[in-house]
Amino acid sequence: MHKDNKTQLDIYIPGLIDYHRALEIQHKLVQKRIAEEIPDSLILLEHPPVITYGRGGNMENLLLDIGSLKDKGIDFYEIERGGDITFHSPGQLVGYPIIKLDTRGRDMHKYLRDLEGVLIGVLNEFGLDAGRKEKYTGVWIEDKKLAAIGVAVKRWVSFHGFALNVNNDLSYFDYIIPCGIKEYSVSSISAEFGKFVDLKDVIPIIIKIFREIFSYNEIYYRSAEELNKL
Repeated sequence: MHKDNKTQLDIYIPGLIDYHRALEIQHKLVQKRIAEEIPDSLILLEHPPVITYGRGGNMENLLLDIGSLKDKGIDFYEIERGGDITFHSPGQLVGYPIIKLDTRGRDMHKYLRDLEGVLIGVLNEFGLDAGRKEKYTGVWIEDKKLAAIGVAVKRWVSFHGFALNVNNDLSYFDYIIPCGIKEYSVSSISAEFGKFVDLKDVIPIIIKIFREIFSYNEIYYRSAEELNKL
């Protein structure tokens, strides 16, 4: 049994993973974290094109029918996270923190703000003036949203998480009203710079700032093979 503390973080970077498989991985890690068999974990990955629809969703925010999505090679999942509708595709960095929140005060508001803080810190390191927008969860540059956040908890262990637009095809967002927000647009790090930014240049910064904000003394990189054994 793993000693229960919040000083160690396991990190998985498996690359491009089917959304259904990623859900399976999260659920297995959550059960192991509840049982204190593993420390907190952070999965950083990409998904093939997929729309996810959260507990706070409104189907009017889906602008194509399910059949048309399938014709375009886009999967659709109704899931247990909070929030409305969003899109994942290659070039977007998705993070799934599996964190035991009962050692952190069981404060969901603070947890969401900390996730925002991680992503704001990453964008600031790239020289982008990112911040929060009142009444909305996520990370913004003026009126453009670069990162969405939607989480779930089971017995005070978090799962689901955040999606940061790095170099993904933003035209996919034309198929939805992202997070149900009609009045603002989406952007990405690459779009803001007007040039391609690689995920491999973003991942180390995410890990550094995530470690700082959530106060981990040690990090351990786990292999994709270890995920496959779950």
